[in-house]
Amino acid sequence: MAQYQETAPTMTLPLSAAIANRGVAATELRPWGSFTILEEGRGYKIKRIEVKPGHRLSLQMHHHRSEHWIVVSGTARVTCGDQEILLGNNQSTYVPQCTSHRLENPGVIPLILIEVQNGEYLGEDDIIRYQDDYARTEN
Repeated sequence: MAQYQETAPTMTLPLSAAIANRGVAATELRPWGSFTILEEGRGYKIKRIEVKPGHRLSLQMHHHRSEHWIVVSGTARVTCGDQEILLGNNQSTYVPQCTSHRLENPGVIPLILIEVQNGEYLGEDDIIRYQDDYARTEN
């Protein structure tokens, strides 16, 4: 006697051409840690950012995008304009367009956060660096 086995249909979601052409996750190493592009579409980009203990990103500004940061693990020291705050797991902050900002890991474990960028242009060259621990300013 033949047995019938029902299988659930497999659903797949189409990837945007930008993601499909370079793979789903593209990781770039930096002196302070790394970032991985998780998804990118028209007007938004989602990154996983990892900052090594004791390291920080440059004090910077973007002309064309705002950013939302959500801490997944570790502790973030965030400078946004003239304010400085500490964030822990499951806390978040917003960085408006054209606002100077910096992300720092004051802790002893890696800082992992999700960054959601929104704007008309999301290229890595839309960074104005004011201070940088790794001599990447244009001064």
